[in-house]
Amino acid sequence: MVEITIRKRSRSEAAVTQRKFFKKTVRGKVTKVLRERYLRDDVPCGFERCISCDSSTTLPYAGDTTHPLFPTGHYILPDTNVFLSQMDLMESDLFNPPIILLQTVMEEVRHRSVPLYNRLKALTVSESKKIWVFYNEFRSETAVVREQDETPNDRNDRGIRTAASWYNSHIAVTRPLVRGQAPPILPKVVLVTEDAANRQKAEKESIPCTSIRKYVEGTRDATQLLDLLTAFNEELEPTKASSARQAVYPEYIPTANVMAGVKAGALHQGHFNANPFNYLEGSVSILEFTQPVLLIGRENMNRAVQGDIVAVEVFDESEWKAPGDEVIDAEAALKNDNVDNEEDEEEGGNNEVLVKESQVLLRGQPSAEKQPTGRIVGIVKRNWRSYVCHIDRSSLSNSASTSQSIQSVFAQPTSRLIPRIRLRTRQAPQLVGQKIVVTIDQWNATSRYPEGHFVRALGSVGDKATEQESLLLEFDVPYRPFGAAVMACLPPEGDKWVVPPRTDDGRTPDRGVWRDREDLRDLVICSIDPPGCQDIDDALHARPLPNGNIEAGVHIADVSHFVLPDNAMDNEAAARGTTVYLVDKRIDMLPALLGTNLCSLRPHVERLAFSVIWELTPEAEIVNVRFTKSVITSKAAFTYEEAQVRKDDQHQQDDLAKSIRLLNSLAIKLKAKRMAAGALNLASPEVKIQLDSSESSDPIDVEQKELRETNSLVEEFMLLANISVARKIQETFVQTAVLRRHMPPPRENFKNLQDILKKRRGLILDVSSSKALADSLDNCVDAKEPAFNTLVRVMATRCMLSAEYFCSGSVARKSFGHYGLASDIYTHFTSPIRRYADVLVHRQLSAAIGHSPLHASLHSKAHVERVLDVVNRRHTMAQRAGRASVEFYVGLALQGRGEKEIVKEEAFVIRAFRNGLAVFVHKLGIEGLVTFKRDIEFDADNYKITIGDGVDIAVFDRVTVNIQVEKDRNTQRGKVKMTLAEPVDSSML
Repeated sequence: MVEITIRKRSRSEAAVTQRKFFKKTVRGKVTKVLRERYLRDDVPCGFERCISCDSSTTLPYAGDTTHPLFPTGHYILPDTNVFLSQMDLMESDLFNPPIILLQTVMEEVRHRSVPLYNRLKALTVSESKKIWVFYNEFRSETAVVREQDETPNDRNDRGIRTAASWYNSHIAVTRPLVRGQAPPILPKVVLVTEDAANRQKAEKESIPCTSIRKYVEGTRDATQLLDLLTAFNEELEPTKASSARQAVYPEYIPTANVMAGVKAGALHQGHFNANPFNYLEGSVSILEFTQPVLLIGRENMNRAVQGDIVAVEVFDESEWKAPGDEVIDAEAALKNDNVDNEEDEEEGGNNEVLVKESQVLLRGQPSAEKQPTGRIVGIVKRNWRSYVCHIDRSSLSNSASTSQSIQSVFAQPTSRLIPRIRLRTRQAPQLVGQKIVVTIDQWNATSRYPEGHFVRALGSVGDKATEQESLLLEFDVPYRPFGAAVMACLPPEGDKWVVPPRTDDGRTPDRGVWRDREDLRDLVICSIDPPGCQDIDDALHARPLPNGNIEAGVHIADVSHFVLPDNAMDNEAAARGTTVYLVDKRIDMLPALLGTNLCSLRPHVERLAFSVIWELTPEAEIVNVRFTKSVITSKAAFTYEEAQVRKDDQHQQDDLAKSIRLLNSLAIKLKAKRMAAGALNLASPEVKIQLDSSESSDPIDVEQKELRETNSLVEEFMLLANISVARKIQETFVQTAVLRRHMPPPRENFKNLQDILKKRRGLILDVSSSKALADSLDNCVDAKEPAFNTLVRVMATRCMLSAEYFCSGSVARKSFGHYGLASDIYTHFTSPIRRYADVLVHRQLSAAIGHSPLHASLHSKAHVERVLDVVNRRHTMAQRAGRASVEFYVGLALQGRGEKEIVKEEAFVIRAFRNGLAVFVHKLGIEGLVTFKRDIEFDADNYKITIGDGVDIAVFDRVTVNIQVEKDRNTQRGKVKMTLAEPVDSSML
């Protein structure tokens, strides 16, 4: 039941009140709900020089007069679907008409897509755009109420038309009449919508309207802008061939059936993962099976893209198969595909591909190696985004090499996990040799490939700046400069941050920002970091106590003092999630004024900190721990090497040297206890790129990072602080504490590594517990090969699950543990300058010790979960971006030695295929594939191949590879190519 009461009030109160009554049933009880909306008649229109609205303005007086359809000037009023489907167009610098953005549209976008809503909000504050947000739901003339039997979508469409109509009538009163002159020629407010039915209704109501395509065709930069339109909105006449095209993939079952099937257990839901070595294989990890469900062949993968959440039908166990044992590269296998005529493939035009797919589908392996096999029957949630690509030169039509006519081309993504994308563009000849950004729009069952649209060009392939930007886009790293709203949240720089002098009795005045802080400026505190570190999060101290115990403290930058909850800077930090470290640059989570200045614990300056201080016995047993907001002055900023020298030099007997030695003695005992409890000492390939000191910053050498005793010193105390803080916040906020866990890996993850170690080296890898695994990893040694143990630890690391942030009330208490650290609880507290999770933990700890109240959002489990979902994803992508940056610079360093020069390096075999080897070059920290053109003998049971004159090469064997950087003929990009040099020269095979 709906009842509306409308009555006039004074402007100071409200112009109109709408009351909506309805009945709501909750658990069988009927409740009457009343909602009121207070309407006004003074919500501003945004027009410059409007004589009836008193407000600041955004929209120019005459609108845009450059469009041929609207020569007297115009403003556009897009509906919701325009922003949902054409955000790339709206964000383009070439598309800049004055825009009226309705409150109704913003709310509908928010409900439909949070990521798009965030992009839309960013548009509204962009200095390069002329956008006025009009609160039509609160203006008396434009507010509408949903009618009986009217759908929410129809109500919103009517509201948008009502606002457009009001604007066109209101615009007449914004232009004052001048006596003796003709009435001014008025600009129009144009409704832009892709909904043909909505356009027909608008035309009947005499509202100017157009489709987005028709509007763009009349713009000055139509050639570039038309490429930005999404594929499924192109109003093109379908060709005879496309209309007659047969389905090449199974149709998805309806969404309702998918969800019902998942609920009933007939279908299973999980994330799709593409196989980087074989484009004809993928997998989906689901809870119901200990092994991932294997998807063999493009038909069974059924148009899934890396990261999509999919619904899988698992085949009967009699149809289960084993993963492939061959490297099959999509770029090479599909190079002859015709971008315009996919029927060629169906009719046998690309026989090589069809034969290869048939062989894969018919493959069978011993039953012991088989795993669940199935097919994708539906998509629960797409993970599509913008992808960095290059135009496949071979798909470019020769006849159109200089033409501006529209044509279809293949865009080849940089990531091997993403299928190539068909797009229609007028700029194909100009885009060859460029890195471009492409967005997927649709993937029909009748198309072998997804269809997308061109977003923008980044620059020439191989250019260092272009490749760096490509890397950031590929891993979805937010890297744009901080906006004006964020910068406005920064505190002023100056005398405010100087600590007032002590009074005569030695106390710090209790006023300003220093209130309720402990004065620790006299402590001998120092920081120990990598060389060149500017964002110093942490500092430490230790000193003996009169009772024979030791006081040790970790002091962390008090970022939460400067980053306040729910303002523009906080929201930006939450969206970024983490600082991203690349080889030659850093993408900060916070503006530099905070990250490298006011928050950074630089030496000899007073800084605000959050301190964790323990009393420990000489055997590193904790007697007590306390947490306090503090003021500190770091006495020195050491690199790991400098701190190591200070510790080792016994002639150094100053307070700093003594503090470092005391900290180190405790760290050794803390680590020994962790290892005894079952903590894992894993490994990952870490190299250091030496850059040219000139402005070019070109890489000149690559070397392995050296880890010193002081690295472990810092690590142990950071771990201890994180564990201590985790216990405190979880005790106080049982349901909403921000914690971090590392789940025990399924034993099946180690099955392959266990088998290889047993067969190749006679070693047993016990994975029954973290303690058993740690002990057996210690025993995986080879006296003749010192690097063997490190290699095994690297491979064991890849069998692990990823650690993740979580909300304490979201999982059972027994699931809190950190497997790798052998700790029952853990969090991140020690790096708030570069991790947003730590900022949240600081706020919770501050409330837990009674220093400041906790913001309402951190009392909401749902809110904490949403934030941590973003932070987890950003953390993962940042790690991948960092690794990719290292790989890119290693390639540049190799290329710098001469494009034709062959570099010989030792490597370990880490995987054997039917047609090649995967090798790990430990000196460079990179992996590569060595493939063979001739048939070789492959022994899957013993993980080895036989080539040449009976030469056996197996997993864990040391080999020598030739590494050469060649320029790919299609992409024009430097590509690392590896061939076997010893024990056999594979180039001679």
